[in-house]
Amino acid sequence: MFKKRIGELRKLMNAKSMDAVLLVGDYNRNYLSGFTGDESFSVITKDKTFFITDSRFTEQAKQQVKDYEVIEYNKGTSFQDFLGELVKNNNIKTLGFEEDVLSFATYNLYKSKVQCELVPMKGMVEQIRVIKDESELKLIKKAAEIADKAFDHMLKFIKVGMTEREIGLELEFYMKKLGATDLSFPSIVASGVRSSLPHGQATEKVVNKGEFLTLDYGCIYREYCSDMTRTIVIGEPSEKMIKVYNTVLEAQERALKAYKPGVSAIDVDETARGYIREKGYGDYFGHGLGHGVGRQIHEAPSVGYRSTEILKPGMIVTDEPGIYIPGFGGVRIEDLLVITENGSETLSKSPKQLICID
Repeated sequence: MFKKRIGELRKLMNAKSMDAVLLVGDYNRNYLSGFTGDESFSVITKDKTFFITDSRFTEQAKQQVKDYEVIEYNKGTSFQDFLGELVKNNNIKTLGFEEDVLSFATYNLYKSKVQCELVPMKGMVEQIRVIKDESELKLIKKAAEIADKAFDHMLKFIKVGMTEREIGLELEFYMKKLGATDLSFPSIVASGVRSSLPHGQATEKVVNKGEFLTLDYGCIYREYCSDMTRTIVIGEPSEKMIKVYNTVLEAQERALKAYKPGVSAIDVDETARGYIREKGYGDYFGHGLGHGVGRQIHEAPSVGYRSTEILKPGMIVTDEPGIYIPGFGGVRIEDLLVITENGSETLSKSPKQLICID
């Protein structure tokens, strides 16, 4: 699996005339090596693979990282000095680097220590990561399954008078109890007028009857994320609440049908956005319809009104339209799905009909 990924990277390196690449960011380095730790480095040349770490992670790296030469560098030298020697000894003339990971100060430090041309990679590894293989899809499905089980649990747990923070803590605890290692992102728990905040994290606000409650959350399972949103009603909904909810639901369902290989992401976004606009709520849907999910909660492709991507089989994306009305509240409904050869498969299985709890 890792040999195949490295082979794909080497093809891109060859096309850009790079002798080697330096991987510093956890997501790309671990994707190509199988390492699960941090603060380590890998250098991949046209015919060699080096995994470079210090004494804290040497044993772990030797256990996890195959097909690499694992090297411990912290014996009286800095990584930058070590890298300079590695570049010199392997006759590396051009070295690709992750320009969106390195700070300007760190870049200048490398430049002073490494006697070769430093070339921005411009998303070379991310380009490979955008199409998930079967092993990745299996882990993402498991993360989505944990999120579904958590939603079922929360429907039984949530009561009038609880704070958003209490709800968020229970949600996190339950997912970790099911095997999640962490949250994909800080859970969004927003009730009442706060539900009009697309990224309203949990506060001490008490949940009351007659309010929307939006739960947007996900978990990490063995390095891979899930992402799901459901909006419920505490008590009885008003006619306006029902209308807003049903508008979002219909837009979300229409977009699900539009997610297919060969279709432009911007067209899928317009499927949902156009319906919301037709119903008179166009000014209240400001964000994009969706985004890619994998090792990171937000990765390629982008699905929005400025997107340029064409959907391909193996992409994992979200479908999450919303309506957010200040002073009233908001609704978002989100599923995680994979683009297949003929359409898409929805990985989020939780019910989407309007749910009201006492």
